[in-house]
Amino acid sequence: MNSDNILVKLNNVGFRQNEKYLVEGVSLQVEKGKIITLIGPNGSGKSTTAKIALGIYKNIEGSVEKYTNKIGYVPQKISIDWTLPLRVSDFMILTDNIKNNEINDALSLTGVMHLKNKNLGNLSGGEFQRVLLARAISKKPELLVLDEPVQGVDYAGEIALYELIKKISDTLNCGILLISHDLHTVMTATDHVVCLNGHVCCSGSPIDVAKNNEYKTLFGEQASQILSVYEHKHDHEHSIEGDIKKN
Repeated sequence: MNSDNILVKLNNVGFRQNEKYLVEGVSLQVEKGKIITLIGPNGSGKSTTAKIALGIYKNIEGSVEKYTNKIGYVPQKISIDWTLPLRVSDFMILTDNIKNNEINDALSLTGVMHLKNKNLGNLSGGEFQRVLLARAISKKPELLVLDEPVQGVDYAGEIALYELIKKISDTLNCGILLISHDLHTVMTATDHVVCLNGHVCCSGSPIDVAKNNEYKTLFGEQASQILSVYEHKHDHEHSIEGDIKKN
């Protein structure tokens, strides 16, 4: 492992709120060109761990080593007044000074350049998530943190978005910390998985985590179906609408 490739490293971190641990004893690192996925049930500390990595939570146990300030972030929740006539191009520059060519490059990479002048409120769930991704990568970050980036999208759309996330990692050579509640759909796009339930239950390659007894205990019957899905090798990719496109 080349230490020059490490973008952020969490060393035995923990965070307490109202005298209760939200997460405890979490260690992980994200490297350039790698996708690290945090999985776990609701309330397992996934978003808390991501916010620790981003430096949002300051009063933590353990330590965070950060080797880049070029960071993109898609939060789990974003508040938008959908009654405002806000175009995609307006939304892209809402909180940052992004040049037009940067907007075009980002929208093109996420497959939604044709939506640049469309009203944000008229987008489908999948289109909106792609715009959020475009906004996060517009400055070509070295580290990208994505908190449940497939919300409001059907299963085929989820697969298409995870394929896009892998494409972003490959194209920008950025490290990605990806949060999901479900290993099922992220396995083929993930290099390393950390399974949380307030602490690290297990970690490793997707296939190793899927075989782990603690993972099986957390996810039950669903876990037994994972391996066959993982071993299926895609000979196709999915369009923005979720349709199959043969390679």
